[in-house]
Amino acid sequence: MNQWSSAKGRKVLSALLRIGWSIDRQTGSHIVLVREGYDNFVFAFRPNDEIGPRMLARISKSTGLTPNDL
Repeated sequence: MNQWSSAKGRKVLSALLRIGWSIDRQTGSHIVLVREGYDNFVFAFRPNDEIGPRMLARISKSTGLTPNDL
């Protein structure tokens, strides 16, 4: 069973920033995030976009995000 529920883009981005990611650069709605020990991550969601559980699970594999971080 999937432990993720859907969340807005702004909530996910703020959670990533809280766990140590920082914004390197932005072009339109594509935000390049950087964190020591991880590959750069391109966050391509607008603030009001609803991100579903499957996509959140994929994001977590690349970023270390957990459901408790939201």
